[in-house]
Amino acid sequence: MPAPAAVLTGIGSWLPTKVLGNHEIAARLDTTDEWIRTRTGIRERRVAGPGESTVDLAVEAGREALGGGGADVVVLATSTPDQPCPASAPQVAARLGLGTAAAFDVNAVCSGFVYALATGAGFIAGGLAERVLVIGADTFTTLIDPDDRTTVPIFGDGAGAVLLRAGDADEPGAFGPFDLHSEGEHADLLWVEAGGARKRLSDTPADRFLAMQGTAVFRHACARMAESSRTVLDRAGWMVGDVDRFVGHQANIRILQATAKQLGMPADAVVANIDRVGNTSAASIPLALADARADGTLAPGHRVLLSAFGAGLTWGSTVLRWPDLGQPS
Repeated sequence: MPAPAAVLTGIGSWLPTKVLGNHEIAARLDTTDEWIRTRTGIRERRVAGPGESTVDLAVEAGREALGGGGADVVVLATSTPDQPCPASAPQVAARLGLGTAAAFDVNAVCSGFVYALATGAGFIAGGLAERVLVIGADTFTTLIDPDDRTTVPIFGDGAGAVLLRAGDADEPGAFGPFDLHSEGEHADLLWVEAGGARKRLSDTPADRFLAMQGTAVFRHACARMAESSRTVLDRAGWMVGDVDRFVGHQANIRILQATAKQLGMPADAVVANIDRVGNTSAASIPLALADARADGTLAPGHRVLLSAFGAGLTWGSTVLRWPDLGQPS
């Protein structure tokens, strides 16, 4: 008997109420709305307010995905936990009323959701769980230097979640093969230097904030996402032309477009909500999925390719046929 497959059966999303538009950033930093939009595709993003944490966002997205049901395991993809220790996922599970469900964090930064999906699928395939709640949640604006005109316009806060159940590999919603990779020698292309065991927090502000080599990250992201996408398509037995929707990590609209072009995919296959939410790190792909489902961009039967790239460096991809999840609430 084949191992059970992980099947998408619920989805949820949550955004902070505070909206930060380009004009507000431009008024404070040496930039313009046009400069931000043409280089990133972003016109606004959401920012967590005082007292609003990653766990808070994750709980709301998770509650929507659960739809009143339960889960045996909670996997939280985040690089901005509420505290360094303990992990944030057990707090999320407790607040969702999931009792003693297994719960832990996965930190693969912007690739975190795909890594967490693969982890959840592994729990189901191994017979360790029947239902797994996978959440991507980040308050990445807490890692950004408020005076850095390069990073401030890019990042936003949010959470997205999916509920997986054990099912058959040939049914709609079943995740296909996964492809995951890392390249740690390039960690300093996108990192926060201080705050861990290697280097403690100091009085030097630059140590506490995200440092990014944008041009190099752009180049690696396009190449790795395209390469990984080809790998999972080949493993799934799909051609590029079979893909109806490409949902990539929402880092930059030009990265999404360039990756699609490398794959030979039409522009209208690209799913993007980055203009409204910015780069939400691990929350990026589930937020894009939830938005695309809500506005009809995703329809039952669509063949969907997911691919992400993030700090680490890390990257990964997977596929599924979109299921009928009913009407969004």
